Amino acid sequence: MIGAEAIIKCLEAEDVKYVFGYPGVAICPFYNSILESDIKTVLVRTEQSAAHAASGLARITGKPGVCAVTSGPGATNIITGVATAYADSIPLIVITGQVKTDLIGSDVFQEADITGAVESFVKYSYLVKKAEDLPRIFKEAFHIASSGRKGPVLIDIPIDVQNDNIKNFKYPESVNLRTYKPTVKGNASQIKKVIKELAKADKPIMCIGGGVQLGQADDEVIKFAEKHNIPMVTTMMGIGTIPTDHPLYFGMVGNNGKPYANKAMNESDCVMMVGARVADRAISQPDLITKDKVLIHIDVDPAEIGKNAVSSIPLVGDCEAIFEDLNKEDFSSDTSKWLKALEGFKKELKIVRKPNKKYVDPQNFIETLTDKLKDDAIYIADVGQNQIFSCAYAKIKKGKFLTSGGMGTMGYSIPASLGAKLAAPKRQVVCVCGDGSFQMSMCELATFVQHGVQAKIIVFNNNFLGMVREYQHYSYKDNYSMVSLDGSPDLEKLVKAYGFDYLRLKTAKGLSEIIDKFLEDKNNCLLEVMIDPMDLVK
Repeated sequence: MIGAEAIIKCLEAEDVKYVFGYPGVAICPFYNSILESDIKTVLVRTEQSAAHAASGLARITGKPGVCAVTSGPGATNIITGVATAYADSIPLIVITGQVKTDLIGSDVFQEADITGAVESFVKYSYLVKKAEDLPRIFKEAFHIASSGRKGPVLIDIPIDVQNDNIKNFKYPESVNLRTYKPTVKGNASQIKKVIKELAKADKPIMCIGGGVQLGQADDEVIKFAEKHNIPMVTTMMGIGTIPTDHPLYFGMVGNNGKPYANKAMNESDCVMMVGARVADRAISQPDLITKDKVLIHIDVDPAEIGKNAVSSIPLVGDCEAIFEDLNKEDFSSDTSKWLKALEGFKKELKIVRKPNKKYVDPQNFIETLTDKLKDDAIYIADVGQNQIFSCAYAKIKKGKFLTSGGMGTMGYSIPASLGAKLAAPKRQVVCVCGDGSFQMSMCELATFVQHGVQAKIIVFNNNFLGMVREYQHYSYKDNYSMVSLDGSPDLEKLVKAYGFDYLRLKTAKGLSEIIDKFLEDKNNCLLEVMIDPMDLVK
């Protein structure tokens, strides 16, 4: 077989179902060979979307998503999607075509040093020199992407390598990388220290990050919290780990989080950070979570522990394995007074909005929408005010909440919902974006149509880049620059051109009925929701 055929065999061995991408000459041998496979290809309309779609699929299946693009601009266009996945620790296999091996470095047509360009945004990258190396490289790539702290791995494959013959194809059964040995089991003595500190604590709290879901540790973490009656908060990426109506859940922390969640962190005497990076958006003042309190930091990536806040007890390992061990331990604690105090914070610091009745109130809309969604629904938020409203008011039951956290990439939600729906075709998938982020990836409506994937898209329309406008409101005293979206298309005409059904909600009147109609529509459907251009998330 040739190298391109070997790549397909590698993907089949890893049980890959979909490849998202965009072809070009340098990747044509790969896309020619995949025609002989049962692996389905999904043609996106711009390469960045290939990475976002693969990310959406990966976050639902727990397995690496795969995307493949051509050399030069195809490869450079996908970088933002790769960086987005890297920031949120999403496992991807990114395949790029490359010019012929003997032409690399000579600046020929559509040549780009993509392995060099993505160095800061991947767990690892390969430039394949020999077709015989392909089975080993793909086995290693899937292992690296899906173990330890997960993330994207890029494989750059020159066109001549794709066309070269391989005499004896054998896909490795195992991987043994001398310099890559991620820790799985937590240190036993450190686990004992964690239990000892929690037993002494009067006001413990668990702060749950995205690493818990990525490590598929949700059940073990909730079991531990319930067993010992420990309250929980989440970072943005941790939303959905715990049902939002759980009696031990006290909201999202951070700059745009719940004031009572932040106060709970500050007043605690023992903070247990689990699968969270202690990044600025979640913890703007790291000193507050270390001053006069014990900080237990559990993470699979040792580089994150102590990076932004000095931990009292560092514990490196896989979240699921660590909490399986923690759940075998026992200790007695009484958090009833602490929980009562937290309920007091919740009432005292609850934000009461005063919406403009001429428009739809995002809080009312999102609460009503998520009340009506099925228990296992997947809610995908874009970036901007729509994201902050979604984080604050979406009710997640047993489903998933996906968004771009670390990179904050606009245009993420539509392609991510494509990947999520392909991963879980029987589940409700709802994409929520603003009119700014919608226009960054509206070309992907064609992808839904072409591949027969149902789209449910909600666009909050305020004719502004709302989050930037809000920042300029506070920081520049309403001196607005580059935030008006005048000239935007008529969404009804636009989506009908793609064969989508269209609904519009101007005010709260008929809100419940319109949401019902939107969710019950068997066709692709976009719901435009008119919100106050001057609304603020804070």
